[in-house]
Parts: sequence; C-alpha cells; structure tokens
Amino acid sequence: MQEISKKLGENMKKVRAKKKLSQGALARLLEVDKGYISNIESGNKNPTLATIQRLANALSVSADELLK
Repeated sequence: MQEISKKLGENMKKVRAKKKLSQGALARLLEVDKGYISNIESGNKNPTLATIQRLANALSVSADELLK
C-alpha cells in the first residue's frame, strides 16, 4: 500500500506543479488543510477514493492519471 501512496503523491505533485498551483491553492480549492495536501504528496496519507476523485477534478485530470 505504501508504494501506491507514494506514486499517487508523486503524480499529484507533478500535475499540480504543471498547472502552477501551490499546495495552498489546491487546499483552498478542496477546502482542506494545506498539511493534508502535503501529507498526500509525501505518501503519508491514504486518501479515500472519493477524495482521489475530488483531487482529480480539482486538477482537471482523471483519477486514473493520478493513480498510474
């Protein structure tokens, strides 16, 4: 499970950076704490499928894109 959490975090960070969004800006879009975004990106949190979908929507990518 740790490996997929790291992969999700890496993909999320890459997409977020490509879209020139800060962790804080993404956190505000999702109405979550910036630390939560940081923890997901570092692989320390395992978000629910619903949260992964919300992240994907906020980043305008598919959930599959974040998980591949």
